[in-house]
Amino acid sequence: MSDAAVLNLAEAAGMLVDWEDAGGVARRVSIDSLRAVLSGLGFDCDNAGQCADSLARLHAGVADACCVVDAGTPLTGFEGRGRLTLESGTAIDVRPGDPARAIGYHRLEHAGGEIELIVAPPRGVGIEPAERLWGTAVQLYSLRGGGAIGDFAALADFAGEAARAGADALMLSPVHALFTADPGRYSPYSPSSRRFLNPWYAPVDTADPGGELIDWQAAVDARMAALRRDFAAQHETPAFAAYLASAGADLKRHALFEALFAHFGTRGWQDWPAAYHDPAGDAASAFAREHAGEIDFHLYAQWRAEQGLARAADAASDMRIGLVTDIAVGIDVGGSHAWTAGDELMLGIGIGAPPDAFQAAGQNWGITSFSPFALRTKHYRPFIDLLRSAMAHAGGIRIDHALGLRRLWVVPNGASPLDGAYLRQPEDELLRLIALESVRAGAIVIGEDLGVVPPGLREALDDRGILGMRVLPFERTKDCGFVAAADYDAGVAAMTSTHDLAPVAGWWRGTDVEWRAELAGEASDLAPRAKEREAFWTAAVGAGVAEGPPPDAPDAAVDAAVAFIAATPARLAIVPVEDLLGVDQAPNLPGTVDEHPNWRRRLPAPAAELFARPEVAARIDRIIKGRGR
Repeated sequence: MSDAAVLNLAEAAGMLVDWEDAGGVARRVSIDSLRAVLSGLGFDCDNAGQCADSLARLHAGVADACCVVDAGTPLTGFEGRGRLTLESGTAIDVRPGDPARAIGYHRLEHAGGEIELIVAPPRGVGIEPAERLWGTAVQLYSLRGGGAIGDFAALADFAGEAARAGADALMLSPVHALFTADPGRYSPYSPSSRRFLNPWYAPVDTADPGGELIDWQAAVDARMAALRRDFAAQHETPAFAAYLASAGADLKRHALFEALFAHFGTRGWQDWPAAYHDPAGDAASAFAREHAGEIDFHLYAQWRAEQGLARAADAASDMRIGLVTDIAVGIDVGGSHAWTAGDELMLGIGIGAPPDAFQAAGQNWGITSFSPFALRTKHYRPFIDLLRSAMAHAGGIRIDHALGLRRLWVVPNGASPLDGAYLRQPEDELLRLIALESVRAGAIVIGEDLGVVPPGLREALDDRGILGMRVLPFERTKDCGFVAAADYDAGVAAMTSTHDLAPVAGWWRGTDVEWRAELAGEASDLAPRAKEREAFWTAAVGAGVAEGPPPDAPDAAVDAAVAFIAATPARLAIVPVEDLLGVDQAPNLPGTVDEHPNWRRRLPAPAAELFARPEVAARIDRIIKGRGR
């Protein structure tokens, strides 16, 4: 068949046939890889006829029945007089060229049909330059006080202590629903559904076995047993009855998935008997009738989790921003979302990253995300629902891998990341919707714009009021020095470290270097890190937050890093709790699963004890002074 037909289809689908790698080298996706990606996206392309049919289906699926525009944009897409019914219910007559004024979700009726008109503000909620806010970040499960793992009650305690210490924001690891009946799948970035909460975090009374690492199996068994006891005692209360009555169809289907997943005990819905693959089918419906009590239990678990998160948000309400929740970039294809609404997703595709200096073979993260074609045909409702769920009890959100708002590296199921390609996303529409929902919820938005950033993306995020991220170890100059504190961008969240990096103390000691060497079976080489330490210390001295020669012990380096980030012009300075404490082990070591205790480390004490420590109080004092407060 003609390669030209495949190329034409690929470009129409938004695939970047030609792209530039991390080293600036021009690359071109092979025809075989294009075919594999297109097939994974559901566009058959084995011959010219299939390419033509897929192209026609592609064009038919992007009919302009929904328009997402900026306020003030002239109305188009119809002729003559139209009737615009605003979200408020007010109806006005309009003509082509009239400006779209009121922000919100409206309906435009005209002689040729109907258009859903979504009007966005120019920017989302922001932080004023004079405010110079600060906050901390915490892995929720790591908190002490909720038994073997931290829960939303422990989060409320931590938020209250952070607020009393003067923090403006508390950034969280994702609280998305995982696989409740499979405690072995505890990575917060591989959720079953991003719409609903992880019931492991519902506040219950369980014993704390102690220890520095979480035994997830034992912890979840104890928590779910306690939750079932609570359910038996409280499921007939009027409050829960009211919650059941108000539960939407999506939540009920999620609860049904949870019950079926526990019943079949498999990795995902694809392993269930075929009759159960359809959530609206006879088999699933019969199961729902026969196991109504079990489904009610999973609804109860969601209710308790929602209550707990709401109380934590109340505890953070004295902060300028409050809780900042995290939206993972994708979901597990065997999970609740894929089973209940698989037509919204790219089920034949994984997402990841192309080859770079750190991962020569590229990355496939084992998750997928929204189909850009489905988002358009569904009027972006899945994305809007996701934003609203993330903002429901938050003063801000963080969007994981915000580069995916422009393009995602997609890999056909079973293929190597080397055989992937970039797939464009409806960037303009997504950014407008983020701004609109930000304003409606009064929530700031942080975009994780790290890695190989496409040209112009950071400017586009900034134009919409989305804060970028500037992480200390990555902010380097061409001569291998560190960017001066005064030269940091203003419209960002500046951070000492992240969950994927060694905390400053570990970076100073080379803990991350030693971990990598041990896993590779090699001797560690700390000489490059020694040069980096000297370069950072030079920058710290230049910023006036350090003096003298670089120290051997990490405590002074942690103090300097905290003060350095506080001294930047960034709107928001974030110092993760690991750096407030000066610990040296990272929550996660990317590229590992069982080799490193990812997502298992616990904080050394409950929140009140942590914030009472002299070194923590001293570092917070450095932050406050550096922020000019």
